Amino acid sequence: MSKLLDLLIPARCASCGAPGAPSCATCQTAWGSLSEIIRGPTAGLVPVYALAPYADDARRLILAYKERGRRDLAPSFGRAVAEALAHLPESGPEPCLVPVPSRRSASRVRGGPHVRRIAEECVKALADKGKSAMVAPVLKLGAGVRDAVGLNRAQRSANLDGRIRLVSGACREKVVLLDDVITTGATAAACTRFLDISGIHVSAVVALAAAG
Repeated sequence: MSKLLDLLIPARCASCGAPGAPSCATCQTAWGSLSEIIRGPTAGLVPVYALAPYADDARRLILAYKERGRRDLAPSFGRAVAEALAHLPESGPEPCLVPVPSRRSASRVRGGPHVRRIAEECVKALADKGKSAMVAPVLKLGAGVRDAVGLNRAQRSANLDGRIRLVSGACREKVVLLDDVITTGATAAACTRFLDISGIHVSAVVALAAAG
């Protein structure tokens, strides 16, 4: 059915509108090499990296994926993350990706946990290259977590305080935390600390983009 729909309604780039792919070859270059991101909450706690600034093509692609139903972008995001992990010594030979969790209401709107979907596509891309990896969706958010848009660093930290939960499932003792956008670093720090006290070491945080 999906192939038939592709013939009837060809995909267009979610950023520039060019026909042929959800993310055209030009706009896909938005995802560059990993850049280390310094944020107060994560400083001295865990190294944080992003593939792009949260602007221009990267911003348009992420917003289309999260807010406009363009789930067909997940494979291109996954491939970009897979390429980046090859240059991340902290990920190890067989990386274990822990997706940053979303609020239940946001997940329903986005057709499921959107960061987890990117992680799963990353694992597929690595498998195509003969490399092993796994996704460990072991985090969830409890009740009472608000949308973080518009919240400052202190408010984001308070929003998550005591509301991160551990879900049973396979997980290695050393993981890479995966997110879509790093803003203040409060979410990455909260998840990292929670995993640490749960006996799971976060070796690095990787995000598609960094705001600010």
